[in-house]
Amino acid sequence: MNIIDIGSGAPVVLVPGIQGRWEWMTPAVDALSRRCRVITFSLADEPTSGGRFDEAVGFSTYVQQVADVLDSAGLQEATICGISYGGLIAAAFAARYPQRVSALVLMSAIPPSWRPDAKARFLMRAPRLLSPLFAIGSLRMWPEIAAAKGPLRGLAFAVRHVANVLAHRFSPRLMARRARLADELDVENDMRRVHRPTLVMTGEPALDRVVPVRLTQDYLRIWPHATSAVLSGTGHLGPITRPDEFASLVVSFAERASSDEKQRRRIV
Repeated sequence: MNIIDIGSGAPVVLVPGIQGRWEWMTPAVDALSRRCRVITFSLADEPTSGGRFDEAVGFSTYVQQVADVLDSAGLQEATICGISYGGLIAAAFAARYPQRVSALVLMSAIPPSWRPDAKARFLMRAPRLLSPLFAIGSLRMWPEIAAAKGPLRGLAFAVRHVANVLAHRFSPRLMARRARLADELDVENDMRRVHRPTLVMTGEPALDRVVPVRLTQDYLRIWPHATSAVLSGTGHLGPITRPDEFASLVVSFAERASSDEKQRRRIV
């Protein structure tokens, strides 16, 4: 498996979104690497991942991939941070391997209760239409890019991001399959039994045009002990439009969770 492992300090495993490519998160990876050890990868069914997707177990392939990444990195546990679709993978991993999660961070994550709407179901049946519609739909991201960067810097950012996306293209067919796998998932009861330090992070409600903030906040119902935070001035793209602020929130939460655990062990 092709694994990106850079930086030093507390380990953070970063799980990508439904497009499956770690490269789309490059600004977040770079910002985290200046503050901690960040480990990331592309999802197992991506041709460039070097992984293997097991049709027989479906979504569980991604969950097991996180465990395999930890093993390859020589880690028993780490902070697991999932973005969007990757947040659902991270949460499912915590449900299966709670002992390997020192802290859990979910950024604009879809919850286990998520179900595709009529438009999404149409695209899942005709994934070849996803590419042009995805490109057109990306225009809806401009308000949050402008809010995070300002008009001129936002335009420069958008050009760089489009170039990155074109260099690391997504597969509409694989994205449709991932959506179907999430639609079939039933893990909420397993999640409820887990009690790990959890940070549920969103952008501003008016700026996230991809995953409504209320959906991500459903994790606060599943895990009442979780901490919530808002990455201001951005929406769904927070990890790449405001990468330094995103990284600071992730690392400070991870370090606080580690300190609390050490104190608990001393008391016990």
